[in-house]
Amino acid sequence: MSPCAVATASTAGALGAVAFDPEPAHLVGTGGALGAVLRHWVYLQFSSERFPWPTLAVNVLGSFVFGLLTFLGATASTLQLVGIGICGAFTTFSSFSVETVQLYERGDRLVAVANAAGNLALSLAAIGFAWALVSTGVF
Repeated sequence: MSPCAVATASTAGALGAVAFDPEPAHLVGTGGALGAVLRHWVYLQFSSERFPWPTLAVNVLGSFVFGLLTFLGATASTLQLVGIGICGAFTTFSSFSVETVQLYERGDRLVAVANAAGNLALSLAAIGFAWALVSTGVF
């Protein structure tokens, strides 16, 4: 437990309540572990030899969730846990890049271009959709 949490716990303990002030690294690490497991599950469910659907799905969904939290004005702790931690580990630029090059190298140049364009366009559209939902009061 961090010194801040210990001091808070000992002070609050006298009053019968314990406050917990998690360190940002704990929030990001916990979220990262959850996001990595979720990404692995998506990969297992939707894997395809022809097109990297799991990578596209996690990048678009992660962009939407992170955008939604940002536009809703989530707290710093929520952004650390969900945005940086879960969404950061859930989404993947490195897999997207490698898969795009692999598609190109195996001769599927049009699919490689579609993958690159799709990841960028759909991820940005997902963030735009999140912004539209928040700005119109749906969320």
